[in-house]
Amino acid sequence: MIYNSIIDTIGNTPLVKLNHLTKGIPGTIAAKVEYFNPGNSTKDRMALKMILDAEKAGLLKPGGTIIEGTSGNTGMGLALAAIARGYRCIFTMADKQSQEKINILKSVGAEVIVCPTNVAPEDPRSYYSIAKKLNKEIPNSFYPNQYDNLSNSAAHYETTGPEIWNQTEGKITHYVATVGTGGSMCGTAKYLKEKNPKLVTIGIDTYGSVFKKFKETGIFDENEIYPYLTEGFGEDILPKNVNFDVIDLFIKVTDKDGAIGARRLSREEGLFVGWSSGSAIHGALEYAREYLKKDDVMVILFPDHGTRYLAKVYNDQWMKDHGFLETRAFSSARDIISIRNGKDSLFTVAKSAKVSEAIMVMNREGIDQIPVTENENFVGSVSSSSLLERIIQDPQLQNKQVGEIMDRPMLFVAPDSTLDVLSSLLNKDNKAVLVRDERHKVHIITQHDVLSAMTR
Repeated sequence: MIYNSIIDTIGNTPLVKLNHLTKGIPGTIAAKVEYFNPGNSTKDRMALKMILDAEKAGLLKPGGTIIEGTSGNTGMGLALAAIARGYRCIFTMADKQSQEKINILKSVGAEVIVCPTNVAPEDPRSYYSIAKKLNKEIPNSFYPNQYDNLSNSAAHYETTGPEIWNQTEGKITHYVATVGTGGSMCGTAKYLKEKNPKLVTIGIDTYGSVFKKFKETGIFDENEIYPYLTEGFGEDILPKNVNFDVIDLFIKVTDKDGAIGARRLSREEGLFVGWSSGSAIHGALEYAREYLKKDDVMVILFPDHGTRYLAKVYNDQWMKDHGFLETRAFSSARDIISIRNGKDSLFTVAKSAKVSEAIMVMNREGIDQIPVTENENFVGSVSSSSLLERIIQDPQLQNKQVGEIMDRPMLFVAPDSTLDVLSSLLNKDNKAVLVRDERHKVHIITQHDVLSAMTR
């Protein structure tokens, strides 16, 4: 059979049984290997669907420009569709994405604009905002908006779900997928649950993302948001494609566990997959060891290919630099907290308090920086060095409210953030970071803490 174009080869990816990582676990665990799509990822499905639906709706016209914010894989799918159907592409990406992803997009003719990661979605510098801005400025352009465009989840409802159902002969009992835009999880889950309402769906989330807590409490907690390294899933927003009604539970996976999981899949199963696939297998096995039964059939969606991560997950030096292969006794924020044996206390000052009160706390406790709170939220910070400089210029500053002179809030980081990540975040602008542990207690980590841990 000769296909008319490369986009006609999208879909019908294989289901492969896992044999080694699953030893000792009852039931059958299989992988939906999405790197068999022509763009090497599951995003090809929804990219094509968004383009075809936009054409039908008159939103995308001949000679138009496709503009999208992407972590890389959606961009590749859109680029392939654009080549086949005659469009130009401009993609915005966060600077944490691998260089391989940027190079691949450029190789298929796309223009790539790299944007800072650690800014709020509404910040004009974010890759969301810049994509929207370009869409307004460039005539005859189309912004697919994979997060809120329901063609995303519809693509998986129409293709991925039916494929899995047929490949398992309707025997699937559990479906596992990472959740980012929500399409591959929710579109597939919706179809499968319509076929079998008892089917269990498990979403994989990352530390630094809001999904798990929102599912469990209905609260969008900004305290859950902090920088993480894992690419392609987890969010600091609630995309419209994320239908929490079809996700039964979430499991969070650390950057490290996801990276190691990907390497194990490659070496032990022969599946050269991406970082998010490693996170998916880690979370799936965590669930399966406790709950899977003999006759159960679990399907895990593996989104993309390992070639996207050659400089990161599959680079030994990069893994060591980030503490993912190191054997150092104290290697993460969690370790720093643990060696304090619960003796540490976080001292804060209210936004409405006087500056003199903040100085008194710092003098009394022998600390030189302190977070500022308002209604239990961390809204700012003050440091002795900054206060000294300002009080020299204005001695009456002591009588003002802290909220009038405070600096920006300290960053929250994941408990598994390695020493290398912590040291890169701690500089003249960020003198300390905050960590929220599993009991939701907040701890502070300073440059001195990291230095002490490195020399143990």
